[in-house]
Parts: sequence; C-alpha cells; structure tokens
Amino acid sequence: MFKRIVYGYFIYRTLVHKSIKELLRMSKKIAVLVTDLFEDVEYTDPAKAFEEEGHTLTKIDVKTGEVTGKQGETTLTIDKAIADVKPEDFDALFLPGGFSPDILRADDQVVAFTKSFMDEGKPVMAICHGPQLLINAETLKGRDVTGFKSIAIDLKNAGANFHDKEVVVCGNQLVTSRTPDDMEAFVRESVNVLK
Repeated sequence: MFKRIVYGYFIYRTLVHKSIKELLRMSKKIAVLVTDLFEDVEYTDPAKAFEEEGHTLTKIDVKTGEVTGKQGETTLTIDKAIADVKPEDFDALFLPGGFSPDILRADDQVVAFTKSFMDEGKPVMAICHGPQLLINAETLKGRDVTGFKSIAIDLKNAGANFHDKEVVVCGNQLVTSRTPDDMEAFVRESVNVLK
C-alpha cells in the first residue's frame, strides 16, 4: 500500500511539474506600444484574449503615467517607459490602432524597439493604424499586410503588398487587420501566431 502511495505521488508530481513547464513555455511576454488616443476596443479586446490564453502584457510608452483611449472609455496605466525596456525581454509585440501609433512613431527609441521585433522574426500584431510604426521602422518591404484604408498608400509606398482583407498573416509572424470590425479575425490569428 505504501509503495502505491509513493508511486502515485511521484506520478502526480511529475505530471504537475510537466504541466507547469508547458504553461510557462507556451505563455508569452507581449510588449504593447500604446499612448493617448489609442482606439479603445483595439486594445481591450485583444488584451483580454491574450491574457485568457495565459500571456502577460507590458504597456510601454515614452514615459510612465496614464493614457486614455480615443473614445474616452479606457484608461491604461503605463507599466514601463521605452528607455527602461529591451526587445529581448519580450516574445511578441502588439500595436493597437487609433492615433497612438502616429504619435509614437515620432520617437526614435519606439521605432527602433519596433524594428527589433520584425528583424528577429518575433510575432507582431498590428491593427488599424498600428502598421504606421512598422512603416517608420522600414520593415514592410515585400511583406503582405493590411491596415486602415487611409494608410493603404503609405503601406504600399513602404514596399508592402497591401491586401484589403479583414486579416492578413505574413510568414506566420506578422498579423494585421483593418478596423475594429475585423476584431474577431484579428484576435483569432494573433492567438494562433502566439502558439
């Protein structure tokens, strides 16, 4: 009887230890570049889905503090300033849309941070105006992308192959979508790329 209990304990411990290791391997640290006037739902919906999958998000801006969404429905506390983070500390990059990407791309550190993820082949998820940061990072030449229609010409001029589709996945690395109307497809494909 004692041998069975000991054997059962070791089996249980092995399974639990293996499950924890698998969860840690599967969960990703996601950097989120976001500032004031982000499109609320383009942050909240993907963030919720990523967290439900066990991923952790770190909100990054030029400086710490609070930022407010374009619709005024969401206020976020910035976790880290761009000067205090390194791309190698993260597994993936998430770029919500709104006016946030246009504001952030004026900062050289933010653009260099973005470029690192693309150069390293790490997952990058950008919705609506999010690809504006990728334009400034000069990482879209020959890549298949989509985005909000007002930046379609900018994407083409950056050398991207623009597709007017709800979601485009390029190289099992880059996920882009056009608008909040494409959210379901964006979240689905982003979660897939993170696996």
